[in-house]
Amino acid sequence: MKGDLFSSQHMVRPAAAPGMSVENAKCVKYAVHGEMYARQGAMVAYRGDLAFERKGQGVGGMLKRAVTGEGLPLMAVRGQGEAWFAHEAQNCFIVEVEPGDQFTVNGRNVLCFDASLSYEIKTVKGSGITGGGLFNSVFTGQGRLGLVCDGDPLVIPVSEQAPVYVDTDAVVGWTTHLRTSLHRSQSIGSMLRGGSGEAVQLMFQGEGFVVVRPSELTPQKSQQH
Repeated sequence: MKGDLFSSQHMVRPAAAPGMSVENAKCVKYAVHGEMYARQGAMVAYRGDLAFERKGQGVGGMLKRAVTGEGLPLMAVRGQGEAWFAHEAQNCFIVEVEPGDQFTVNGRNVLCFDASLSYEIKTVKGSGITGGGLFNSVFTGQGRLGLVCDGDPLVIPVSEQAPVYVDTDAVVGWTTHLRTSLHRSQSIGSMLRGGSGEAVQLMFQGEGFVVVRPSELTPQKSQQH
């Protein structure tokens, strides 16, 4: 069989080491030796002796999901083999979480992660009820976290001297030492006249990085997630 489809550009190679790696811009490969977790339905292919099982979140997790809508629908992957994960042809990237780190991420951007990481659903500080229910998943521990994003993500440095303002629908995640609050960039008069469509943003202060998707969440996408 010949053709560009069978070139080295598309041909997968055996994993060089256990764990997670980016197979291409749209797919993450995980060489499983034991256990890992992934978004339900995200597996597109696998080989080897692997078992896939829906992961329960416990009563506390179920209650949080019911209240926030931010629960992560996860599955556990166990055994020995290789699995490939993707979601709606979105771009994939990997975050290394180290001891003492804390990475806050929107649940819709989570693809897969090491079993050594733990997560908890928390309210975004400073958002209040006016934020429409801003809840994210906070990952801690040591390991790799695979994320997806519509387009190439923007990683914007934040400093005390230069806070960053991000549309609440465009935020993917942020690092440990950032403080959050809602910021109104539009006057009441402007809102009454129809507004600009950019009335409220999430303000980040402190020292760290915020990850932003290069598009806002459309109503259709919001319903799917």
